Parts: sequence; C-alpha cells; structure tokens
Amino acid sequence: MKKEKVFRFIISVAITNAAGFIGSFFTAPNIGSWYATINKPGFTPPNWVFAPAWTTLFVLMGISLYLVWEKGIEKKEVRIGIGVFGVQLFLNILWSLIFFGLQNPFYALLEIIALWLAILATIFLFYRISRKAGYLLAPYIIWVSFAGFLNYSIWILNL
Repeated sequence: MKKEKVFRFIISVAITNAAGFIGSFFTAPNIGSWYATINKPGFTPPNWVFAPAWTTLFVLMGISLYLVWEKGIEKKEVRIGIGVFGVQLFLNILWSLIFFGLQNPFYALLEIIALWLAILATIFLFYRISRKAGYLLAPYIIWVSFAGFLNYSIWILNL
C-alpha cells in the first residue's frame, strides 16, 4: 500500500512538472529574443524569478493532485475534479504556446482568462474533496492573477 502511495505522489508531481517542461519549449527560445525586445511594465519581475516560481507552483499543484487522487479515483467527484485539473493544466501549456510561441499577447490574454476560470473551478472542486488540496492551489491562482495583469499590461504597451 505504501509503494502505491509513493507511486501516486511521484506521478502527480511528475505530471504537473511535465506541463511546465512542455511549456518551456515555447518559452525558453523566446526569452532572449522576442520577449527581450517588447515593452514591459516596470513591475515585471526579472527573468530569473519565473523558473523557481513556476517550479514551486507545479510542485504544489502536483501535491494537490495527489491529495485528491488519494481520495479514490472510483468516486465521481474525484474523477470530475481531476478532469477539470487536466483542463487547466492543458490551458497552462496553451498560454505559453500563444504568448511566447505565437508571440501574441492579446490572444494569450483571452486564454489566461479561461485558465484563471479553470483554476478557480479546480480549487472549488478540490476543496470539496480535500481542503488541503484546495488551499495548495491558492498560490497558483494568485500568481496567474498577477500574470494576467502582466499579460494585459504587455499587450497595452505593445499596441
């Protein structure tokens, strides 16, 4: 039984970090080129902040996923929660593709609104299953709220 829990924990954290890894394929090549040349607001964090911030958030997301998974995949509310979690994880990757890969802050802004709503839905669903799981996603929605405002500001400054 303990091996199964360790396996679920590792898989949960690996899945979320894999999303970050996939997103980095669109982000990393454009940090020193396109992103460096666009206008950004004064409150933009230095580039080195993003990797540790996102790594921390992906780990917290993985722990949250694990806590919900542990409640039993046979339960309908767990399957729904994990499904919505999967949607927000996909939207997270999609934002990197749109903002950095396609270099389109406007469409990325529209997409980050959908991401924010999916995170909020995940928080509510996870909280009903495991309060800790819901609370662990709070830093994520706060960061994405900030990222959304940053995205909006970049779009406005580069019209």
